[in-house]
Amino acid sequence: MKKFLAAMTSVGILISGCGSDNSTAEDKTTFTYGTVAYGVAMENAGTNPHESYSGWSTIRYGIGETLFKFNEHMELEPWIAESFAQIDDYTVKIKVKDNVTFSNGKKVDGEAVKKCLEHLIVNHDRAPHDLKISGIAADGQIVTITSTEKVPALLNYLSDPYGCIIDVDAGFEDKIVVGTGPYRAVKVTDTQIDLVRNENYWGAVKPKLEKIIVRSITDGDTLTMAMQNGELDAVQGLPYSSLKLFDNDKFKISQVDTSRVYQAAFNFDTPELQDLNVRRAISMAIDKENFTKVLLDGNGTAAVGPFPANLSFGDNAVHAAPYDLDGAKNLLTESGWIDTDGDGYVDKDGKNLELRYLTYTSRQELPLLAEAAQANLKKIGVKLNVNATDNYKTFLRDGDYDIFSKAIVTAPTGDAEYYFTSHIVSGAVDNAGHYNSAEISRLENELHNTFGAANRSALAIQMSQQILDDCALFYASHLKMSFVMKNNVAGFYAHPSDYYEITAELEKK
Repeated sequence: MKKFLAAMTSVGILISGCGSDNSTAEDKTTFTYGTVAYGVAMENAGTNPHESYSGWSTIRYGIGETLFKFNEHMELEPWIAESFAQIDDYTVKIKVKDNVTFSNGKKVDGEAVKKCLEHLIVNHDRAPHDLKISGIAADGQIVTITSTEKVPALLNYLSDPYGCIIDVDAGFEDKIVVGTGPYRAVKVTDTQIDLVRNENYWGAVKPKLEKIIVRSITDGDTLTMAMQNGELDAVQGLPYSSLKLFDNDKFKISQVDTSRVYQAAFNFDTPELQDLNVRRAISMAIDKENFTKVLLDGNGTAAVGPFPANLSFGDNAVHAAPYDLDGAKNLLTESGWIDTDGDGYVDKDGKNLELRYLTYTSRQELPLLAEAAQANLKKIGVKLNVNATDNYKTFLRDGDYDIFSKAIVTAPTGDAEYYFTSHIVSGAVDNAGHYNSAEISRLENELHNTFGAANRSALAIQMSQQILDDCALFYASHLKMSFVMKNNVAGFYAHPSDYYEITAELEKK
């Protein structure tokens, strides 16, 4: 089937002409973008930032903008907002820029921001727990937000993609929202977003392209082939093994380190995994260095904990048990797991240590990690049955898994608390392992009430270390973000936040 598609694509290219001199006006003003990061499996198939992770699509594809944004050093800067003032520990006053408009021409004032944020906290699953908002007041361009608790990272949370400011009065029909970005959506499906230039864009740089097509292509080989054949102007999420194919003068590559990590959570509802020795043995048996160097082709860094070393609360500040097959075997033996029947797998009470490993395929390297884990664990006598499916949410809901592996951006807000509140604390929306630690709860409560970057980093380090000491999850690799584009594409850069992709600066020269 892939050969047939490639042949048909080649025919299409020959008919339309492949030289730049033969490009039509539409070719020069239309940008076609292929990505693995859009779709139902990523919970972002749509543009409504108040639904699950769809805000990532809103902000990535130039539809929406937040009050503040992150620069290349993950430091906060004003965006829709002009300034802010921390009135007290519970109250912040934000001034909205006077010249910002929605794509429908409506001015963005304090009342519009108020309506948007009120709709957000009523409808979103994570935002209410992050923001702790008790009241919002609007007066002209001023928005005053009051929280029920101290929220030192409030501005960081408001810079999460769910914080995109949209015109809620315009509605949400057909998965389309009205934002403030350089482009507006005109058609949205589970596999594609069609965008046109926002003629009312408020920014100093006006959008240069007339039309953008974002295509979800989750198969790595298909994505690679489409880029090679000229169907796409740029791609995100190529298999790392494919990047070398584009290391020539026909293409450009933009690459940056991010806080995206491949992690796996142990399900504490599984009796065998309630034993710390078993969890630690599994963690010690995963060869992270080999996975990163060989299967990721060096496009990442073997992880210790949830955060990369370039963050003050990252891997340089924490430690975990090293790769050690003999040590892992000894831990299993201590817990009574011994291969008594010579079948190559350890057993206890007549039952092999056999576990269900759940992951998904739309992030191409996750199945590779599953295969590596399966091979590594066989060396210590643990049998791993891999279920790689983009229907993984059904299995999560039904509890049909013992280990769940995913890719997650752990510090998209430039602050560690985001990760802990979404994935680690008891009852967190994405706490797939049902991990429950009194010490984590205590530290999170302290973190949530602590102002100052240095003090917050110190608490984040303690929390990360507690996770590693409990072997609640294992972390395989921190990843690099890579964009590949034709050499006539400009203004398209990978960003460490993993947010900002299509901007007003994007153009085809």
